Amino acid sequence: MVKKITIVNQKGGVGKTTTAVNLSASLAVLGKKTLLIDTDPQGNATSGLGFVKHELKFTIYEVLTGQCDIEEAILNTDIEDLHLIGANVNLAGATVELVDVPDREFILKNKLRKVEDDYEYILIDSPPSLGLITINNLVASDSVLIPLQCEYYALEGMSELLDTIYLVQKNLNPHLKLEGILMTMFDRRTNLSKQVVEEVRSYFGEKVYKTVIPRNVKLGEAPSFGKPVVLYAPSASGAQAYLELAKEVIAHGEE
Repeated sequence: MVKKITIVNQKGGVGKTTTAVNLSASLAVLGKKTLLIDTDPQGNATSGLGFVKHELKFTIYEVLTGQCDIEEAILNTDIEDLHLIGANVNLAGATVELVDVPDREFILKNKLRKVEDDYEYILIDSPPSLGLITINNLVASDSVLIPLQCEYYALEGMSELLDTIYLVQKNLNPHLKLEGILMTMFDRRTNLSKQVVEEVRSYFGEKVYKTVIPRNVKLGEAPSFGKPVVLYAPSASGAQAYLELAKEVIAHGEE
């Protein structure tokens, strides 16, 4: 049974793409057949797995606009059980092109039906906005993973995001649930990081993952080498943290 998780936060710079790349890579390393779908026109998840964005023949843009079958857009990565559907700047125009398409919020969900049985996990990296692409992601998913940076304004914008999730639940995808909240860029040297984690845990309780992603040099370097950190520096604290997170995600699924 496939589990489809959208990774979303309309704030940029919270570790969303880092989480999409490294959680999907960690799941694959743990033997779970995983598909990562990049739906951010910046294509950072695509380049983070070693692909040259503008050289891709087919991306999620061609899938959503009906220019190719979804199977044609699936790429093999350096990890045996990890596949990718990439993105590039072409996707920026998709919202305008899809605006008059009937049932436009369900396009991705309908496309995924053809391949979802091939995977145990499908992770979707969302753009930093709550527009039509993100709505498509939420409609196509079983659950939502929200990365939050351990900083003073961590919860700013959360109410807007939770309102959007609630509206999607109410009108388009009643089965959508909150997978979990992931604290990222944790700096154990500062009281602020600890306070933010405590505040978020007191607010969201069990929904906050036990695993916290540290600030880590190797985690920051890995994308420039086109590798997830589990391949680039497997013993780094960032790599170990994402492997722990993957185990938590798997355990949640088994419950």
